Amino acid sequence: MSLQTRIRETVIRGMEADDFAPCGGNFYARGHIRSVSRVIGIDPEPLVSEFDATHGGAPQPVSAVSAFEPEQPVREFRERRPPNWSAAMALALALVVVYTVVQVVGPDGGERRTATQVAGTPGTSPSATPSSAPTKKSDPVAAAPRTEVDVRATANRTVWLSVRDGAGKALFTGIMRKGDQKRWTADKEIAMVIGIGGGVDLTVNGKELGAPGEDGGVQRLSFDRDDPEAA
Repeated sequence: MSLQTRIRETVIRGMEADDFAPCGGNFYARGHIRSVSRVIGIDPEPLVSEFDATHGGAPQPVSAVSAFEPEQPVREFRERRPPNWSAAMALALALVVVYTVVQVVGPDGGERRTATQVAGTPGTSPSATPSSAPTKKSDPVAAAPRTEVDVRATANRTVWLSVRDGAGKALFTGIMRKGDQKRWTADKEIAMVIGIGGGVDLTVNGKELGAPGEDGGVQRLSFDRDDPEAA
């Protein structure tokens, strides 16, 4: 019987003596009863029922919820980390840069104005008007015709600038911080894009134009050597 059922001989002898302890539990005992019954050719169910009646009854069905529910609730093991302020500041700076670039390159990102329009902008220096700063006849430099346009910029806050000549060549693209000064010259024209209006004070061909665009919007300016307001 042990060879045919692969059940140890000591376990079978214990079952014959109504001792099911060597089986290792009721679950295995029921299996051994079925194996032996099949070998000897009898119905195992009556014997299994008799075993259940003697040893506490048949096992009750277990629901899937109770079978997989842990005995104790799982504790959250993740530690709360402090907020990463460095990453937040980097993200905010990136958003500001993207917004500025979009304003600059967009079709409605700014208004292109000439030196004449800048001179008439409220809030700029009164010396930018044609009648307020006449050219001195004794100044040989002012009396001679200009061969180039000269633009000087002094930043009064951190501001992004793009400066190109009449041929589209980049003269400067980058950030100016408060107090920084730049000067550019070109043969015929200088075009500027100021990321934040009012961010720089301009002097064109020796004339102070103040800080164009004090409303803070993107400013697009163009200065020509033949412009009467920039002469």
